[in-house]
Amino acid sequence: PICFLFIGFPVGNHAKIKGCCMKLVCKGCILAERQRGLSGCPFCRTQRPSGHASAVAMIQKRVDKGDAEAIFHLGNAYFHGELGLTKDVPRAVVLWTEAAELGSVEAHFNLGDTYYKGGGIDEDKSVGIRHWQVAAMKGHVPSRHMLGYAESYNGNYELAVRHWMISAKMGYEDSLNAIKKMFMEGHATKAQYAE
Repeated sequence: PICFLFIGFPVGNHAKIKGCCMKLVCKGCILAERQRGLSGCPFCRTQRPSGHASAVAMIQKRVDKGDAEAIFHLGNAYFHGELGLTKDVPRAVVLWTEAAELGSVEAHFNLGDTYYKGGGIDEDKSVGIRHWQVAAMKGHVPSRHMLGYAESYNGNYELAVRHWMISAKMGYEDSLNAIKKMFMEGHATKAQYAE
C-alpha cells in the first residue's frame, strides 16, 4: 500500500526512510501496513530489523553496493550517534562526502551545514557555501534557504532575499518568514514580500 503522494516539508515529520531499500515511505503508508497486519517494509516487503545490529548490517549491505542514500543514512547515524553507533562526526563527513560524490543532495546539504557551522570539524564557511550551492542547483530547497541565510549574515540582503524568494516559491515556509523579517527591517520591498 504505497500512495506515492507528495511528502510535504519538513519531510522528516511526514515520512521515514526504510533501511532495507533506502526508500522514503510516508507515515500514512506505514500506518496502513500495520493496520493490515503486515510487519515488513511497505515498499520492498523485507521484514523489519530485529535490533540496531541487524539494522546497521542491512544498511551496510547497501553501502557496500555503493548506494548513495545508504551511505548518507549511515553518515547520519554516525553524526547523531544512532543505531547503536558511537557519535563520530569525522566519519560522518567522510560518508557524506562519498554520498555527495555519488549524487546525494541531502549529503551536500549536511556537509554545507557542518562545514559552515563547524559542528565537530574545523569551520570552513566557503566549503559549506559551496556544498549548499551544489545542492541548491539540483533543486534542494533547504540549501537554497541556507544560502539566503549566509548572504544575510554577510550583509548582502538583496541576494539573500533572492535566495529566499526562490525557496519560498517552492513552498519553504522558513524562507517566507525570513522575507517577512527582512521586510519589517527595511531590507526587502513590499513588492518582494507580496510576491
